[in-house]
Amino acid sequence: MAEITITSANFDEAVLKSDKPVLIDFWATWCGPCQMIAPIVHQIAEENDNVVVGKVDVDNEIALAQKFGISSIPTLVLMKNGQAVDTLVGLRSKEQILAFINQ
Repeated sequence: MAEITITSANFDEAVLKSDKPVLIDFWATWCGPCQMIAPIVHQIAEENDNVVVGKVDVDNEIALAQKFGISSIPTLVLMKNGQAVDTLVGLRSKEQILAFINQ
């Protein structure tokens, strides 16, 4: 499944009402590590039907970034049943991200 763009407008529908866990990638176009992790996140989205992968551009969605207390990017937030269950900050390997999702 392809990644989705998460915005304030679609957050409730895409994240809170999801029947699957949601991995949210908080990123920005100017962030080097964000650009490095992007292909990994994309690959995970394409290969895993058991998780929804969404991306939040922190420059365009300041309110969402503030809601989650994002102070460093990239930050991955794992949501289950509408609740944030864990956070992973910084550039990580595919294996680390998959372990994070499957915890």
